[in-house]
Amino acid sequence: MYKFIIVTDPDTAPGFRLAGVEVMEIPDPGEAAALLPSLLARDDTGIIAMNEDYMALLDEKTLEKIEKSYRPIIIPIPAGSRKLDRTSYIEKLLRRAIGYNIVLRK
Repeated sequence: MYKFIIVTDPDTAPGFRLAGVEVMEIPDPGEAAALLPSLLARDDTGIIAMNEDYMALLDEKTLEKIEKSYRPIIIPIPAGSRKLDRTSYIEKLLRRAIGYNIVLRK
């Protein structure tokens, strides 16, 4: 069975732990960007949910690797600032997974 891993800041980590998922509490966004390639290489990871502030700091090479891989799926966790367009990111994930473009509306 694949794991669901949360990579987030110390403020939101306890809430995810209460939900019973594996949490990697990373105080520094730079550390999270350095950790992600090793998580992508793991065979037991199915979904990685990462603080969107951390995702905004990923380099182009890592983003390309995420885009080309089918597993694990990387999803952003909303943070205080809105750097990522979550709707278009989720639409891209759905299009890649099922082969159709689904438009999400509010």
